Amino acid sequence: MTGADHSLKELEAEPSLTERAGKSIREAIIDGRLTPGSLHSVQSLADGFKVSRTPVREALIDLASDGMVSFERNRGVRILETSVHDLEEILAIRILLEVPAAFRAATLATPEVLTEIRAELELMIAASAEDDESTTMFHDRRFHVLINQASGNNRLAEYVDKLRDQILTRGVSTVGRSRPLAAVVEQHTAILARLEARDPDGAAAAMKRHLTNTGALLLKQEGGRDLETGLGWDELVVG
Repeated sequence: MTGADHSLKELEAEPSLTERAGKSIREAIIDGRLTPGSLHSVQSLADGFKVSRTPVREALIDLASDGMVSFERNRGVRILETSVHDLEEILAIRILLEVPAAFRAATLATPEVLTEIRAELELMIAASAEDDESTTMFHDRRFHVLINQASGNNRLAEYVDKLRDQILTRGVSTVGRSRPLAAVVEQHTAILARLEARDPDGAAAAMKRHLTNTGALLLKQEGGRDLETGLGWDELVVG
């Protein structure tokens, strides 16, 4: 076999049009420009994003597999709403996945990764001091992604990130309603402290407290769930 065939076309470095269309539609769903429950034709979305139908349709197929939209025969595509039941299931899955991930990250995270996680926390602190919810939650998300990646399982990190999108399609947030930004930052500070101390049990416990508290507040806020009845999450097997 000879060397590289120089007649082959160099691959484009930028994302494909389908990927870019998917990213734009996902962002529009999360920020509410595409309202949960609303129905759209592929053509109207293509016109709105000023691209052809094909990449939009392909992007929508991917989003359907992520549980963000559904195709309705002869009607178009509907932006899915997240029910309270969906919310509870998603939060329970996050606990099952992210608590063991924090346990592993406390051992496996390199000093460089811990520095990256701390940088995200510092950016959260700065944004929360300005009462900037959007920026705070952006770095909150990156904080979790880095911990999940540090567990050694990139597929887990990607899956959990998509689960967060499914919660956001409902437009739910505890910030400013059930708790202030400072409380969110405080819980992340506790997680990082245990990661930096190389304390797997402590990191797992801090992550579980954070996710359980977040879930309980969301369900109380969105579904009127009485927190005193318990959610059954303390009994979840997490490793």
